[in-house]
Amino acid sequence: MKEKKFILYVQTTDKPERQYSPLVLAQTAKAMDMKAIVYYLGMGLKILKPGEAEKIKLGDFPGLNEMINKTLNAGVKIFVCEASKRMLGLEKVELIPGVKIVGAATLNDLALEADATMWF
Repeated sequence: MKEKKFILYVQTTDKPERQYSPLVLAQTAKAMDMKAIVYYLGMGLKILKPGEAEKIKLGDFPGLNEMINKTLNAGVKIFVCEASKRMLGLEKVELIPGVKIVGAATLNDLALEADATMWF
């Protein structure tokens, strides 16, 4: 049996115009029967604080909060870098439900395992 292809999408920024691509691509990969993971790193974590994603809506796309929920509901895992959380002073801040906080080594392992990585 052939193993599923795996694409890792890494979100490194909190810029509103760069938020949709990894989520849309991850949802698309999942619909194509591929494994997809979105990993938030560095400044990207700011988007995952409660209330932040609700502030972003671009063009005729749904709001960013809806896109994140749709991504999670599609079965795409969203990982968050624990070291970045500390770096940004968010260690005591709760993030939105559904995301999983993981260590830095996880990103290295995922990058080595993935068939492709895309960085945003």
